[in-house]
Amino acid sequence: MPKTYEPIATNTLGSAQASYTFSSIPSTYTDLVVVASAKSSLTTTTQVKLTFNSDTATNYSWTRLLGDGSAASSARGTTQAYVEVGYIAGNTGSPSPDMFILQIQNYANSTTYKTLLSRWQSMNAANAYVAAVVGLWRKTPEAITSITLTPTSANFDTGSTFTLYGIKAA
Repeated sequence: MPKTYEPIATNTLGSAQASYTFSSIPSTYTDLVVVASAKSSLTTTTQVKLTFNSDTATNYSWTRLLGDGSAASSARGTTQAYVEVGYIAGNTGSPSPDMFILQIQNYANSTTYKTLLSRWQSMNAANAYVAAVVGLWRKTPEAITSITLTPTSANFDTGSTFTLYGIKAA
């Protein structure tokens, strides 16, 4: 049976923000998808971090693969206070914001650790690349009720857009 995306929330920032949170996420879906199109408020590229349910303890781990068309690299973070889910370009006149898509599986289950897959691409011509991250939240199992995205060294710039979808079995 096919699964369908149902929009839960969407927002375009009217001013720069230090973070963005989807809260009060209903438990009526099988999976979640976050689609973000964002820029940094600074002129430099910055990392975007994700936390669930306001948990900033070292309960996260992630592995990243990145390629720019001529070279590939990987990185890993264990016992982290977040999952790295992407990088966003600075507001230096890049033609478009960077985009990342997060898929969060089995988010409402309260008996298992949570996994996610993040894919992103940089639209900045000077640093164009694609990447994928697999992440794990190892806190005592609980349902995910909020998702917070935070740039490391900047704010999300005005015009950044965030959409949360729920996936329902048809």
